[in-house]
Amino acid sequence: MSNPPHGGILKDLIARDAPRQASLKLAAAGLPSITLTERNICDLELILNGGFSPLEGFLNQRDYESVVNNMRLADGSLWPIPINLDVSQEQINALGLTHGARLVLRDPIDDAALAILTIDDIYTPDKHREAVNVFGDDDLAHPAVEYLHKQTKAFYVGGKVEAIQLSSHYDYVENRYTPAELRAHFKKLNWTRVVAFQTRNPMHRAHRELTVRAARDRQCNVLIHPVVGMTKPGDIDHYTRVRVYKAILPKYPQGMATLSLLPLAMRMAGPREALWHAIIRKNYGCTHFIVGRDHAGPGKNSKGNDFYGPYDAQDLVAKYKDELHIEVVPFQMVAYVPDTDEYIPQDELPAGTKTLNISGTELRRRLKTGAAIPDWFTYPDVQTILRSQNPPRSKQGFTVLLTGYWNSGASIIAEALQVVLNQDGQRPTTLLKGETIRSELSKELGFSKKDRDANIKRIAFVAGEVTKCGGAVIAAPIAPYEAARSDAKKTISEFGGFFLVHVATPLEYCIATDRTGTYAKAQRGEIKGFTGIDDPYEAPSNPTLRVDASIHSVSQIVHEIILLLEKEGYIGER
Repeated sequence: MSNPPHGGILKDLIARDAPRQASLKLAAAGLPSITLTERNICDLELILNGGFSPLEGFLNQRDYESVVNNMRLADGSLWPIPINLDVSQEQINALGLTHGARLVLRDPIDDAALAILTIDDIYTPDKHREAVNVFGDDDLAHPAVEYLHKQTKAFYVGGKVEAIQLSSHYDYVENRYTPAELRAHFKKLNWTRVVAFQTRNPMHRAHRELTVRAARDRQCNVLIHPVVGMTKPGDIDHYTRVRVYKAILPKYPQGMATLSLLPLAMRMAGPREALWHAIIRKNYGCTHFIVGRDHAGPGKNSKGNDFYGPYDAQDLVAKYKDELHIEVVPFQMVAYVPDTDEYIPQDELPAGTKTLNISGTELRRRLKTGAAIPDWFTYPDVQTILRSQNPPRSKQGFTVLLTGYWNSGASIIAEALQVVLNQDGQRPTTLLKGETIRSELSKELGFSKKDRDANIKRIAFVAGEVTKCGGAVIAAPIAPYEAARSDAKKTISEFGGFFLVHVATPLEYCIATDRTGTYAKAQRGEIKGFTGIDDPYEAPSNPTLRVDASIHSVSQIVHEIILLLEKEGYIGER
């Protein structure tokens, strides 16, 4: 039989409240409501389906402080991660939130009422203490600490919830099991010993080998249980990863492994997270759980050191093994031995044995550049999936953002660059001129700093979408503020290349060559908020390229940009 849930009872609130679903839906129509964040929606799903047993809602202050300080709920149950519903003062005031009030929790996608929370308390968390105790340091280099300080609202609302329905999923529905469904699936398969493998990355031959070894050593079947909620920023999207997992599954012996997707919002909390993951897998019916080296670690802190030691997670889980009632299988690093064409655990390798390995960084480099990935590292069909989502730079989109004073030559350079790229014909090219954007996309915006920043944000959004689809974008706004340009880079770089070209034509030259009299009007005060006259221009501190139209011709500048794009692999063939 499958492992009993944490606390002895699976808190399947969907099943518990199913007889009252109609009345709860009716009640929800007349109650105040909030729309959940991406993290909230992941947490709520696992509260409702029992994945977070013994929780029946979001933590009240007593439970929160006990979890933060002692990794236990107020009743003494082991629980290492605070699960909180955050709200703002504005929401508290507008919705009349107070002790005993009922609050509807709504899906951000379709606005469906998912649950009703009865408020136990509203409290102000100590975010510094939460960061230090839960994540080990109040360092913004940790993604969860940054989220805590920059995205989490000022107050937490605690209370139990009544379930109306789970949020709707439209992807990989056949692989989304609740704890009760997965337990029933194990029973149907006659699986009594199941080892779960947690992952937020694509799987390769080494992962298949280590899971098979774990199954062999513990006489188990294998549950591939990847996280498809929130993971570390920059991770490969879950659509690609799930296609990889589905491609890996047939590589196991028939009947050895199955796949189920976990809608978890990871915190990257290292040791505490490993303990949390073990509890969740126990709730899903697993008897064994693989804990990896630097399990759920976020990488380096702001001083360049690892947030956690490589075996801190394994040590903490081992400390509570008698309380967990799930056997933890330490992740054994395996290395490829070319002489025997096999993967062997590193601690079993004879001294001097030649081994091969490709790091995650090296794999990403090979995917980006189109360099070969050997078959000993991954399966050909997995490589095909990864390459389809990570094309070489010659197939990726990019954006060239030209910034400079009005009449600096940026617009002319942008038009000429578009002509040259269209002549090349390697990818479709979109030109976003400042005046065109102002008339078509940002017609209602003025020239205050707030409106200028909003304009650049809109340009970045459009450029990012075109870049994501493999196109080239040339944008030529004035873009006078460093912070807005930096935000644009962050938005666009997620999807492809970003090149900031500072057209550093001197202001005096821009004024002297202005045949329209626009600068003269600004100098006379007839135009207000004009960049360079009565509004500042913050020159880029570190542009990709700096050019000057008062010194070089448009053709020369365009050629410089083309050479830059070729050097970075975005145009031409290698």
